Amino acid sequence: MPQPYCPGSPLAMTMLLCATLLFSQSAFGQTTPPVPANAEANRYGSGWECNRGFRRQDDSCHAVTPPDNAFLTNESHGKGWDCHYGFVERGNQCLSVQVPANAYLDPFFGDRWQCMRGYRQTDTGCDRIEVPDNAFLTDSTYDRGWECERGYQIVERECVALIVPDHAYLTTSGNEWICDRGFEKKGQACVAVVVPKNATFVDTSYGQKWNCDRGFEAKGATCSQIKLPENAHLDSSGNAWACNRPYQLRSGICSMD
Repeated sequence: MPQPYCPGSPLAMTMLLCATLLFSQSAFGQTTPPVPANAEANRYGSGWECNRGFRRQDDSCHAVTPPDNAFLTNESHGKGWDCHYGFVERGNQCLSVQVPANAYLDPFFGDRWQCMRGYRQTDTGCDRIEVPDNAFLTDSTYDRGWECERGYQIVERECVALIVPDHAYLTTSGNEWICDRGFEKKGQACVAVVVPKNATFVDTSYGQKWNCDRGFEAKGATCSQIKLPENAHLDSSGNAWACNRPYQLRSGICSMD
């Protein structure tokens, strides 16, 4: 590699000048690529970026010409522009968003519209949601868009009053009823649960609504006292028995044989 010429000068100045010239040349004989017009070198690291309003193509920066109703972005890649609020991109144009009746421009995106409360979006615009008597609008624009008032239930597209039988009450939703504690549903009525002697009521939505007390077992609709055989004990349920260790159940008794 040819060395730079350093004219005679004081030693310190000569060393500084030579060092500067040497540093400007790559150790491998390579030079830094030039920054093209309408670009700036990166502040950190190597390379360069196009100025705002220009887009990179190969090793040069070409001016971006945004269409009407568009503005330049800070991106040096891509198309380099976006449509103004209230306009939507179609091809290389920004067309005004056509907001139909009973709708409003989406405040977040600005390139689409939404139906007002009480209307549902269709292919042609926003159609009114027909709310039947004894119903109210919901915030959802999907499905029906309405729900029945408390104490009413949906029958086809109407809200019909619920008939709550004796010993029953409306649920939290208000659109169905359940029986009071101690009663069970039989058709459209609530019938008292018959709890046999030596049993306790169990508040469950299905199955038998009572359990025998500890030491008793269910026999049909009654609770019979358990007769423990010799060398046996009540199991964890309290409604059956098991043999003591090391006895084994043999023919209904606990045997060592």
